[in-house]
Amino acid sequence: MSDSNPGFVEPTGPAPATCKVVSAATVADKLLQEVKSSLQKFDRAPLLVGFLANNDPAARMYANWTEKTCTQNGFKFELREVDKEDLEDNILAANVDDNVDGIIVYFPVFGNRQDQYLQQVTAMNKDVEGLSHKYLFNMYQNIRFLDAAQTQKSILPCTPLAVIKILEHIRVYNSILPYGNRLFGKTITVVNRSEIVGRPLAALLANDGASVYSVDITGIEHFTRGEGIRKRQHQVHSTELKLEDVVPRSDVVITGVPSKDYKFPTHLLKEGAICINFSSEKNFDPSVKEKASIYVPAIGKVTITVLLRNILRLAENRRGTKQVEEGKSA
Repeated sequence: MSDSNPGFVEPTGPAPATCKVVSAATVADKLLQEVKSSLQKFDRAPLLVGFLANNDPAARMYANWTEKTCTQNGFKFELREVDKEDLEDNILAANVDDNVDGIIVYFPVFGNRQDQYLQQVTAMNKDVEGLSHKYLFNMYQNIRFLDAAQTQKSILPCTPLAVIKILEHIRVYNSILPYGNRLFGKTITVVNRSEIVGRPLAALLANDGASVYSVDITGIEHFTRGEGIRKRQHQVHSTELKLEDVVPRSDVVITGVPSKDYKFPTHLLKEGAICINFSSEKNFDPSVKEKASIYVPAIGKVTITVLLRNILRLAENRRGTKQVEEGKSA
């Protein structure tokens, strides 16, 4: 006891940890309950077909995770390993196979613009990754439904949507605000501007109201809906800013650099920032826990759960389209 305050007891032991490490499995388990509930509406197990036409170990690991998650949760999965020259024909065959409910292609295949073409070969109503032109158009234009009656939701890319679901889980999204504006007031830095993940993620976050700094080796772009988020969709502005200009003001920092040699400069982090890594490599070293309030070191399990969710949404959309067509012909 202190002599000056006889009622005061000196604390013992180390101070409580200031950084909470959140496992992707925790978020995925919650989403899986939603998936299992929706799955009960179907009279057969949905079939997802994965096409692997490369030797990328990360792609194979993702395929293995997908198969395991599918089989554990009432879905069927077939991995079809094909030569890259035969990939297009195989995708076209799966497009018209009524037994196939969803298609995923493990990129990169050619590693050039031909991969962008292959993304559009997959039928839109079987594109679980949300890479078809219509889905991408809707995402960038902040259009959330495919139909005027707003009964069929547009499909979003799996990894960006997985990050969104994690941000919702850790309550970065403000549920008091209207849907679509729930990141208003948040500043977020995304270190990756790939067309598959980084750019779509920045667009989604900005469309939900955040001020987003998108970082890659060419510089930093600012994604925003403007002052007071008055614009319906985000706009992109080039900047002369550097990482040290944007990170200290960021409430959330999200990394996705596919290099084992890259380490994010954690000394730039704002005290209490939230840090998320979606790369298969460890972009943050252990020092991140000295600055961050919440740290999510990997998101793979959430990404695959979102994939299952997208399969069900595609099936529901196809069923809705069929009912509309039958109604017109009756």
